Amino acid sequence: MLVHTFSRTLRTTAIAAVFIALPVLAATLKADTAKSGITATFKQLNVPVDAKFRKFDAQIVYDAAKPDASKANVEIDVASFDLGDPDYNKEVLKKEWFNAAQFPKATFVSSQIKSGTGGKLDVTGKLTIKGKTADVSFPMTVKKDGNAQVFEGALPIKRLTYNIGEGEWKDTSMVADEVTIKFRVVAQ
Repeated sequence: MLVHTFSRTLRTTAIAAVFIALPVLAATLKADTAKSGITATFKQLNVPVDAKFRKFDAQIVYDAAKPDASKANVEIDVASFDLGDPDYNKEVLKKEWFNAAQFPKATFVSSQIKSGTGGKLDVTGKLTIKGKTADVSFPMTVKKDGNAQVFEGALPIKRLTYNIGEGEWKDTSMVADEVTIKFRVVAQ
């Protein structure tokens, strides 16, 4: 009898542990980088230029019922920045631009995600590029697509805040200070 009671208690505890753990496991989403993208749009000589980051990772904790408990952590490989030309790609990795040898990753870590207006979320966090960290805020939309969640938004930054473009490249008449980082992250 004692063995039967112990076995039933153990089974009940195991089932309860699974049900407690499932929501935690289900809430952590990983980016499907094949379906996702991060681009930077800036102006060079007043002409818009779009460039893609080919390698990044995003970890997102999201529950549609509790969006205010959400978190995001994004890590971008700056050496994957693709302007569409191998010579330009090599140039932006140099010390004056991304200094990829010393700062191979750019990161974003959310500090707060809260419900906003019009079905959007208001995201606040810290963006670190080239060893410089700044507080940033931006709106983001979330929509369900099958089993995945799709997170989209645009984050305006000033490149000089992060020392992107040193020396003669601080001149904003050649390359504008304003950059918009656009993202579409498909996560499951």
